Amino acid sequence: MATIKDVARLAGVGLGTASRVVSGKGSVSPATLERVRKAIEELDFRPSHAARSLLSGSSRMIGVYIPLLKGTFYMPIMQAIDTELRAEGLHMVVAFGVGAGDVREQAIDGINFLIERGCDGLILMSNALQDADIENLGSKKTNLVVLNHRYDCIADQCFTADHNLGGRMAAQALLKQKHKKIAVIAGPASAPDNVDRIGGFMHELEQAGIDVKKMWVAESNFAPDGGWASAQELVESAYDFTAVFCANDEMAIGALSYFQHAGIAVPDEVSVVGYDDTETASFSAPRLSSVHIAWREMTMSGLSFLLNRCYDLQRPVQRKFPVSMTWRSSVEKAARTSFRKRLSQVGSEPRGERVSEE
Repeated sequence: MATIKDVARLAGVGLGTASRVVSGKGSVSPATLERVRKAIEELDFRPSHAARSLLSGSSRMIGVYIPLLKGTFYMPIMQAIDTELRAEGLHMVVAFGVGAGDVREQAIDGINFLIERGCDGLILMSNALQDADIENLGSKKTNLVVLNHRYDCIADQCFTADHNLGGRMAAQALLKQKHKKIAVIAGPASAPDNVDRIGGFMHELEQAGIDVKKMWVAESNFAPDGGWASAQELVESAYDFTAVFCANDEMAIGALSYFQHAGIAVPDEVSVVGYDDTETASFSAPRLSSVHIAWREMTMSGLSFLLNRCYDLQRPVQRKFPVSMTWRSSVEKAARTSFRKRLSQVGSEPRGERVSEE
């Protein structure tokens, strides 16, 4: 494989001159430029990424850390970041939570991996770190952006939505349809954004005179299997309900699937509201009503902020992101007769079966 030294030797120029042509920085005469370009073509020379980084002092790479490399939530965000970076002539390097450590240790390891690869800046999606972990990054924290969480030590570099408002909107949607017997499938209690959306949801119901202390609430895992398992537990309980709020769309999809499996009609007998308004919400059966969070706008603003800082660009950055309700067909007015009464009248139980784990 040809090297920059081979190019310089064939073109009859110094190494510095050949490097200036390759990097596009610095001036050379037209005649010299032509000789170096011919040498590059003849040798089929392709500068390595490492060599370019040494010449320019920049890797032209942005590192992205996400906790999980699966599901319908993170993938669209990753695709949006990569598409935007490619348009700027940049590249994305991804790290995600793996290993035997807890989520905090995994995040620290992932960030260190990206720093060791020479990434010019980092985008972080994790609420597992502590402010001290950010401070330990030293000068590297300057070129760090956090999505969907706020760390006080770098508050200006954090981009998130008003999840308390999102939770209130979910409650308003169900109250508007006269639902009072409501169940909740929440995400992990360790996730601050989950705490905010559930808090907003409960507060709005309390304001409407509903005793939230008597409500059926399950803590789940933000995944479809968690939604299925929680919906099954809910149906098998004695709790009478006409609506379910799921703290993200993936759990809502799992819950919808279980209700169909159990012979419970959505939305005729039970209404379901999701959260995030991901692409899958448009294609579930029935199509899922969901709280819309402006994930793309949030991601693009965080990315723009980072690119402005790393490469002296002037991309627009916004700080406030709209929250709204996307109405689809999974929500109807509260049924006058619950599915439990219907089943008791025909002398049957939900046909769902508990799936054994091997």
